[in-house]
Amino acid sequence: MPNFVKAAKTADLKPGDAKVVECEGKTIALCNAGGQFYAVDNTCLHRGGPLGEGFIDGTTLTCPWHGWQYDLTTGQSTINPNARLSCYETKVEGEDVLIGV
Repeated sequence: MPNFVKAAKTADLKPGDAKVVECEGKTIALCNAGGQFYAVDNTCLHRGGPLGEGFIDGTTLTCPWHGWQYDLTTGQSTINPNARLSCYETKVEGEDVLIGV
């Protein structure tokens, strides 16, 4: 069972926003896709771009450097079928967004 750590306040991320957070020594991209929070590894598997600075459309996260895209629900790259980000469980308690690491 993951250890849930407070990563942000719900008000910190409007729908369509992403941000970089640090949890238990891991750098994670925390994303708000239509009011649902997702957490994936922050480092793009293509060239190491910062995914937490990327763009969200639906549940697709696009790297700001070279446009690689990932499905936030699975971590799967839509560009390379062999590339998949680690995903972390999220939950909201009150106004806090927690990530399971």
